[in-house]
Amino acid sequence: MQLVKTGRDNLLRPLQIVSGIVERRHTLPILANILIRKEGEAVSFLSTDTEIQIVTHAEIGTNEENTTTTVAARKLLDILRALPDTSDIAISQNDKRLVVQAGKSRFSLQTLPADDFPIVSQPAEYETSVTVSQKALKNLLGMVYFSMAQQDIRYYLNGLLLQVDGNKMTAVATDGHRLAFCQMETDQEFSKNDVIIPRKTILELQRLLEDSDEPVRIDFSGGQVRFVFGDVELISKLVEGKFPDYTRVIPKGYKNKFTLSREQLQRALQRAAIMTSDKFKGIRCILAPGSLKISSTNADQEEAIEEIELDYGGDSIDIGFNVTYLLDVLGNLKNEHWVTPILPHWSPFPTIRISNMLLCRCVFNRATDPLLMI
Repeated sequence: MQLVKTGRDNLLRPLQIVSGIVERRHTLPILANILIRKEGEAVSFLSTDTEIQIVTHAEIGTNEENTTTTVAARKLLDILRALPDTSDIAISQNDKRLVVQAGKSRFSLQTLPADDFPIVSQPAEYETSVTVSQKALKNLLGMVYFSMAQQDIRYYLNGLLLQVDGNKMTAVATDGHRLAFCQMETDQEFSKNDVIIPRKTILELQRLLEDSDEPVRIDFSGGQVRFVFGDVELISKLVEGKFPDYTRVIPKGYKNKFTLSREQLQRALQRAAIMTSDKFKGIRCILAPGSLKISSTNADQEEAIEEIELDYGGDSIDIGFNVTYLLDVLGNLKNEHWVTPILPHWSPFPTIRISNMLLCRCVFNRATDPLLMI
């Protein structure tokens, strides 16, 4: 029975959307597959790793018959990528095989029973729904996601805190050494709701969201969150636990501040980073009236020194940082941004404020100390 007949690109796009969360090696072999469900001309593609589920739809069915099957996601994707751009693809099901044909090329893939494919259960009703543009959400997440922890034993740090309160939506991420905070306003009013979204889900959203004004709806319910945008529906379990009180490490009462170009600071840090060691990526920043000196050394006693002229007349400050943390922030900003490092006279945690955003802060510790005891 023929399932699909369409151009290569019409089939490639939905497969690319759902294949991002599919791992090549699984304890359950069927998790390496995607579920293809055909209902007349409507064809849906679904993938899951039991924690995240992605569904997308396309009107590419060839007849009115209905059927469901599963097939290896990566193999099917690799086949389509290898075919010429102008190919017409026909997919048919024959017993326990899925046959892909394009011109004189023919591929026969093994299938697994659709009844064995795990589907993430959803609540009958979601408690809270928020609608923002894809561009706004992607920008919000992009300003903080780089500070998420990776495989930390404090499992609640392996994700991003998304908070809605009143007409504000806030994203916060920290790995215990740095913290990023960004806030935006919405057109709606909500009661306070905090959720911790897993790291993998955030990375998938960054891949799938577009820089467009098209809406994305965010639904919250208990231990689950759902994102609906375009032809995509992404459902994810939430990280259990309580996120640390991030307000404790965002300094107040600033005394010393200066402003400079993002690009100028980024290039100076990149050059200084060349002389750091692989294990210790530390740089030294010496702030004095009229100048900022950035220096680095390594075990071979090699040295790099960068000096930037500033309009600054505050206290002299000598402080060290992990240069990777600073470059992560600057690399996620746009060229037109200007950054204002603000150094409280009583705190070792500088904050970088993004001047043309509502509010975005990144807090860093000294090169070796923990940011907060969590």
